[in-house]
Amino acid sequence: MNDPAGGGSAPPPASRVRRVGVMGSGKSAVGRGLAGLLGWRFVDFDEEIRRETGQDIADIFAGAGEAGFRAIEARVARRLLRRDRTVLASGGGWAAQPGHMEGVAADTLSVWLKVTAETAVERARRQGVDRPLLDVPQPVEDSRPLIARREPYYRLARLTLDTEDVSVAALADRIARLARQGIEPASSPAPAHPS
Repeated sequence: MNDPAGGGSAPPPASRVRRVGVMGSGKSAVGRGLAGLLGWRFVDFDEEIRRETGQDIADIFAGAGEAGFRAIEARVARRLLRRDRTVLASGGGWAAQPGHMEGVAADTLSVWLKVTAETAVERARRQGVDRPLLDVPQPVEDSRPLIARREPYYRLARLTLDTEDVSVAALADRIARLARQGIEPASSPAPAHPS
């Protein structure tokens, strides 16, 4: 993609792709497909935390509380975000911590996989994974305010893709094409994080 006015060069391809979104948005499924298309490794933040600590996420929350979990998550994320040729799936709450979305390296393509509360809950149930948000009487209704609180952070991603009625393969293919094309510099500074 050369500058038609001359003198410019194509933007560099992405060195890593980071996807953000709530549970059930497709971060892991799309990430695995994307890693296969790019020939890169796939790393899930939560899986890496379990491997490093030897504990399930729920056990970390129970023993150390959310603050303790977020400290571990931040440490693991700092290490993972330095790896090249990596597709990263962050935990849904990681991106909603102040400073995490704003501090993205220029060669990292960040992608928000957007999903409705209804679809997120339906997909999470199908996955059969133990999720605290599913252990409440009204998971869809309880998910809506959580999604609303996180959306201002997710919007800081360079790319937003609606995952409703789109296949995992189609999403992975679209992100792979964009990652290979290169990342244009941001045209304006990232907005301040919400209060």
